[in-house]
Amino acid sequence: MSKKRGAFITLEGADGAGKTTQLSFVQQWLEQRQIDLAVTREPGGTPFGEALRSLLLDRENLEISDEAELLTVFAARQQHINACILPSLDSGKWVLSDRFTDASYAYQGGGRGIPFERIAVLEDWVQGALQPDLTILLDIDVALGAKRSEDRGSQADRFERESEEFKAAVRQAYLTRVASSDGRIQLVDASGSIEQVQAKISAVLMTFTQSFGA
Repeated sequence: MSKKRGAFITLEGADGAGKTTQLSFVQQWLEQRQIDLAVTREPGGTPFGEALRSLLLDRENLEISDEAELLTVFAARQQHINACILPSLDSGKWVLSDRFTDASYAYQGGGRGIPFERIAVLEDWVQGALQPDLTILLDIDVALGAKRSEDRGSQADRFERESEEFKAAVRQAYLTRVASSDGRIQLVDASGSIEQVQAKISAVLMTFTQSFGA
């Protein structure tokens, strides 16, 4: 009898939404339930992808065109899917990824203004029928997210340094994705305390794991 394919969960959110903190929480929540888990990220997840990530986030690389940025993200994603995500899922592991294709629609689609239809062509080519089983989207007001990022005190990367208009367009693109996701994307208000947000995430995960049979 072949192993049951693992579940694919992604975590999305704009700057200041607390994604790094909550990713650790989701990982711990799943592992406490004895779920065999592979944790990864985009761009990245492979040596090739991590090299491309460094180029994409480098605040000095201001000459990257919008189209080159999008193609680079999908180049990293193709390697990520074939070398990490699919092998893990096929072996029965669950996969938890810090960002996936919804981020391309948000940042390159909403932020950069590349038509969703063009991104969809790359999505179909690179990943075929592969989609996350669950996406948790941490949503936060742009101004509050910017304040939290500033309070964090870390050096802003190339995307974090973008304008408020860019970040508002990213948020709106994410919300547009929610509306067309048929429930795959679960929206979580990230404006509260860490504990309040984690309680909401726990409820989402409980419902999902029960429906998935874990």
